[in-house]
Amino acid sequence: MFTKFFYTCKAKGLKITMTEWLSLINALDQGLAGSSLTQFYYLARMILVKTETDFDKFDMAFEETFKGIKTENEISKNMMRWLDKQELIDLVSEEERFRMNEQDGLFHDLDKDEVEAKFKERLRDQDSEHNGGSFWIGSMGKTSFGNMGGNAGGIRVGGSTGYQTAFEVIGARKYRDFRDDRVIDNRQFMMALRKLRHFSTKLDIPKTELDIDGTIDKTCNNGGCLQIVMEKPRKNAVKLLLLMDSGGTMIPYSTLLNELFQSVHRSNHYKDVKTYYFHNCIYSHLYKTPECENGEWIETEWMFRNLDPDYKVIIVGDAAMAPEELYSETGNYRGPNGGLSGYEWLLLMKKHYKKIVWMNPKMAPGHAPWREAETAVKELFPMYKLTVDGLNRAMQKLMAAR
Repeated sequence: MFTKFFYTCKAKGLKITMTEWLSLINALDQGLAGSSLTQFYYLARMILVKTETDFDKFDMAFEETFKGIKTENEISKNMMRWLDKQELIDLVSEEERFRMNEQDGLFHDLDKDEVEAKFKERLRDQDSEHNGGSFWIGSMGKTSFGNMGGNAGGIRVGGSTGYQTAFEVIGARKYRDFRDDRVIDNRQFMMALRKLRHFSTKLDIPKTELDIDGTIDKTCNNGGCLQIVMEKPRKNAVKLLLLMDSGGTMIPYSTLLNELFQSVHRSNHYKDVKTYYFHNCIYSHLYKTPECENGEWIETEWMFRNLDPDYKVIIVGDAAMAPEELYSETGNYRGPNGGLSGYEWLLLMKKHYKKIVWMNPKMAPGHAPWREAETAVKELFPMYKLTVDGLNRAMQKLMAAR
């Protein structure tokens, strides 16, 4: 009877072996889930899911398979629509809601069982939308049920987190942030960029670190008379060049690019970091700012002369330029081409720098003939989707010996 659940899990990307599936069936035969759908959820997740990055996929598969089964706390589509009032959050500040409800004496110790019992009653009896009240399930009110209200504790239904005191949250994908295939934020950028490390003592820096082994050897050879030996500290010798597509089809990803820029420049342990911008494709000039204003640029050939081939290069862009922007010598409508097509400039990039990866926030799976430019770029550079997993793989590629 659970065959549909098995195939739904597989469709969501869960890697489930037959041994694991048979273990779940055996556990059900032994009554380990009882007759509770909730217990079955936790039992199945414990057996089938190997990593927390797959919790969200499991939740989606579970919801899709068993969404038709009635439960005491089932939220109707109408209820979720009534509670979708995020725009109201700007009308009254969180502090004002808190102060208002504190004055009304609603901030007291709540009994979880009592709240849940009342919640079930409201679900059964409520037949319309309510906002700002103190009884029904709603938003911006004083009730213990709903979202964006001022009451601490209770049950949050939909909406976004406020005081983080709710007993229970309904209608939320709690494990979305654990996925390794989602677009990433500042913290995850920082974690991935830590992989770009190659420590060396060959840098031109003063000897400021105590060499313990050298000090011991020198002291022993000096008849026990202490002789201090200093050495150069080990520093990250990685030099990083970040090139980012800006404007046009990359506008929806401007916040993401800013997160990446901030993460790179907060990682101040690199030997050197350079950041430049381009529009659609790299041509004869690279811009100093994301506005890509003519004149606020450097020559790409200057970069080749002054930034040596040891720089690790991260190019970020959606590779969504039109074919003529990639192949034509006049395809750059924002500035000069320098007598070469964008594709030829990319070839020069590949020839000059030993390590280059391309990060794409909306990369098509496999080779996509309908995205001719992206397919061509994939053949030049290793391309990874701008997700947690993609960035980790890209960093490993940059630090690989070959």
